[in-house]
Amino acid sequence: MNDQTFMKLMRVLPKSALSSAVGMATRVPIPAPLHQAAMRAFAKAYDVDLAEAEHPIEFYPTFAQFFTRGLKDGLRPIDPDEKAVVSPVDGRVSQVGYSDNGRCLQAKGIEYTVDELLGDAEAAKPFHGGAWTTVYLSPRDYHRIHAPLGGTITGYAYIPGEFWPVNPASVKNKQSLFCVNERLVTYLDTAAGKCAVVKVGATCVSRIKASYDDITTHTGQPGKVHRYQDGYKVEKGGELGRFEMGSTIILLFEPGRVTWDASLQEEAVLRLGQRIGVVR
Repeated sequence: MNDQTFMKLMRVLPKSALSSAVGMATRVPIPAPLHQAAMRAFAKAYDVDLAEAEHPIEFYPTFAQFFTRGLKDGLRPIDPDEKAVVSPVDGRVSQVGYSDNGRCLQAKGIEYTVDELLGDAEAAKPFHGGAWTTVYLSPRDYHRIHAPLGGTITGYAYIPGEFWPVNPASVKNKQSLFCVNERLVTYLDTAAGKCAVVKVGATCVSRIKASYDDITTHTGQPGKVHRYQDGYKVEKGGELGRFEMGSTIILLFEPGRVTWDASLQEEAVLRLGQRIGVVR
């Protein structure tokens, strides 16, 4: 199927309903062996490294619990350098750069604004001109999201939206894709100033869960913005949330505060905890 045919299909597909149905199927209380058969088929199809999983397949009663599995202790060491910004996920770099007057690159010929992405021009202002990167999580990846720097979680924004795929065909053809899809934004104060970790939903990403509060997206709840009075401390590499099925994260920093490493380039493969930049 070529990109144009794929996009035409996506326009008519009931993406939200499909995502809800897939999510329910991954959590339905059927006998565990049926879920585990699906896990094994999935792992084979997507070449999932089961040796990295915290537990064997038999431990997980549902596909959803397997998909959001933890990793074995010590498998992803967090760079200890205080000035090192680390990858918050396992994934592949889609784009990276420094926003030009609040504009970021989605794909060749397609840009979007930080204001659109965060759904709040005032919240977006501190990130105009700052370092940003987009990282895609494939189905085979580990699907928990972690803090790129230690600091304080100051609030979050849940922005309901659509459920377009975030595969290359959609990224190259759907204008402002990351700004129309459902998002959960975590705001942090760090050694590099303000930071936003934007978790983007997609087709079949039935839900995004936060680890620091009782927040689960795509459950029929309206959008919400919340600021904590005192905030929650989080260490570098501390868990922020998880995807139920794969998607994309976007990191945003204030201008002049973070310099990306030369190795952080388009298509670079990342592992949680590896250095990707430095605090200036």
